Amino acid sequence: MKNILILTLVLMSLVPSFAGAKDYAVVVSKATHANKNWKPVVNALVKKHKAKVIKYEGNVGSALGKLRTQFPRYTCFVATPKEATGAFVAQVHQLTRKLDEDPYTDTFWGVLTGFDAANALAIAKHTKPLTVRKVASGTEIALECVTEGLWYDELVKNKFVRKKPGGQAEQLRGPDDTTEAFAKVLANYQPDLFITSGHATEGGWQIGFRYRNGYLKSKAGQIFGEDTRRKTIEINSPNPKVYLPIGNCLMGNINGPDAMALAWMNDISVKQMIGYTKPTWFGYQGWGVLDYYVEQPGRYTLTEAFFANNHALIHRLGDSATPSRDIRGLKFDRDVVAFYGDPKWPAKLAPGKLAYGQTLEFKEGVFTLKIQPNLGSKSFDTVNNNGSQRGGRPIVAFLNQRISNVEIIEGQDLHPVITDDFVLVPRPEKCDPNRAYHIKFRAKLLDE
Repeated sequence: MKNILILTLVLMSLVPSFAGAKDYAVVVSKATHANKNWKPVVNALVKKHKAKVIKYEGNVGSALGKLRTQFPRYTCFVATPKEATGAFVAQVHQLTRKLDEDPYTDTFWGVLTGFDAANALAIAKHTKPLTVRKVASGTEIALECVTEGLWYDELVKNKFVRKKPGGQAEQLRGPDDTTEAFAKVLANYQPDLFITSGHATEGGWQIGFRYRNGYLKSKAGQIFGEDTRRKTIEINSPNPKVYLPIGNCLMGNINGPDAMALAWMNDISVKQMIGYTKPTWFGYQGWGVLDYYVEQPGRYTLTEAFFANNHALIHRLGDSATPSRDIRGLKFDRDVVAFYGDPKWPAKLAPGKLAYGQTLEFKEGVFTLKIQPNLGSKSFDTVNNNGSQRGGRPIVAFLNQRISNVEIIEGQDLHPVITDDFVLVPRPEKCDPNRAYHIKFRAKLLDE
């Protein structure tokens, strides 16, 4: 931890000036920008965010110089389905860690694509913020953190858990085959957030993990169910939503027009989603999004939760205490999970139960991050253990403006990592509810 802190403080002096830089960049290939159907997608983002357009030729990595010059807070990579491959996602991950000298991702990014240009344009034009109140899942989630929700168990046949507004989660009996149930959930319950895990390919989600169940499949931009009797079930779900296939293999890999990712966006009105572009086995970058997004309700947008978890992954990679057996898994996960959608569009859970409070104040040149235990000695405990690589995530606070010349004046023993745009505090192993968990530091504000 000590080595990471020293490295971060040294790197702060290398952060470039951001005077005059725009808040939002649209990065697009010259071929896509010249396409009469796709150029309106770029134009819609420019209009919505007063964005600057960066065009590149060849590999997306060639946009590095112009991105470094602008150093935007948000970067949207507009790409056709043929461009938005797993290799492209990996290149975007690698590119966006190179804008300055620290090892972390330097801009909130998303890949904006769609089944066709019209689908991508609808996503680009969508402006109404999403407050997530209804959550539906194919795996266990922390319902105590959401306004209302339900989940069917992928591990235990017939297990169904539901929480109504203002109530407690209750276990009920679900059907043997939940294919039609999920179709009705998407169509009638209209969740704001849909979560899945278990076996999957680019073209289908296997609903049951340890028992026989049906599938959700995709073809030509459409999602449909196929139950255990091979009955096809149509799905109509027009409400805007976000989608987290946190444990699914290949759900984020766009390998052609029948890819599930394209159908979620085109047919199920998904405006933002993540997804593995490779078969998942370690799980840190997927499952950990729940730790920040669902289990800290109202604190982060989905974009912020995704990148808080990505920062946590990179921090753990740089920690000398990380076991060698985990290094391989962290390196694998680092570049293989896509984030699709407009990264600046806000989708945030309705405020709910928080294990600890978190405030960041700025006064007379001094930042103060205050962490307030809400659950006594259990404030830093893992909220929910379902999945892989759960819990232990560091505390992350994003800054509203980039900074440089950091000097820590209180809280050094908490081993904070302070970059130009966020503060990361490793989660203490134990919580002392009588302690003041404060980090104070001086820094120079950089004009954006």
